[in-house]
Amino acid sequence: MSALRVIPTWRHGRERLYVCHPDGRNVAWYDREAARVNLLSEDRREDVLRALRPFLTGPVAVGPPPVPTPAELARLSLHPDDDLAPNRPGEALLVALDRDPGPARLLRPDPRRRALEAEQTVGEALDRIDGAGWHTLHSVPLPGGDRIHHLAIGPGGLFAVHTLYARKQRVRIADPLVALGRHDPQPLLRRVRAAADRASYALTAEVRPVLALTGPADVTVEIPPREVRVLRDTEIVGLARLGGLLKPADVEALHAMARDRNTWTRL
Repeated sequence: MSALRVIPTWRHGRERLYVCHPDGRNVAWYDREAARVNLLSEDRREDVLRALRPFLTGPVAVGPPPVPTPAELARLSLHPDDDLAPNRPGEALLVALDRDPGPARLLRPDPRRRALEAEQTVGEALDRIDGAGWHTLHSVPLPGGDRIHHLAIGPGGLFAVHTLYARKQRVRIADPLVALGRHDPQPLLRRVRAAADRASYALTAEVRPVLALTGPADVTVEIPPREVRVLRDTEIVGLARLGGLLKPADVEALHAMARDRNTWTRL
């Protein structure tokens, strides 16, 4: 019988080792993270385990592939153009700057680039908690041209995160106003709450608003914000410590719904 080959691949950020016939047909795959060998043919069990022996680490489960969950089926049926999961932090700003970079020299920095820096900083912090059972979507488009900068979904619930560039500036908060440095206060917290409310309606689940400040010199709260959690970018990873609200299956189901662009067009 022809020897089987082992081919390493990466799918959705997870390493898989595929066991194949010489002609390329799959026989099984080994998911390291799940510690499971999935057999497509029970008749080749011993051959598969023999081929994988140099790669196996510790005890592993061996059997047929698990039945896809409803969330996995939804993801598999989602058209790539409608899938928001691949969006990078600041995706909308990256596209806008690529289409219109603006003048080469400006007396003042392009505010879009500062906003992009803020979204990338916060987005990268959110992406780092992905391994703790969380999922984050970036630049979620809303009807009317608005968007949610980041939508975090995990054991601690759902959070619509709005980022604000505040590098080395004082921030004063008097709900609903937010003042940045010497600039006039703006009713930013209304916008933050409105985005969370729209997300709650789209997902039929409570979405809590978060204002994330990147690099502020100081934060003064004169009138505490109603419902809005205010965090510095260095505090974002603290969301991973929240839990007890959503089960893993609920997290996956909500993520599958939220990543579908069509979920947001109905608002």
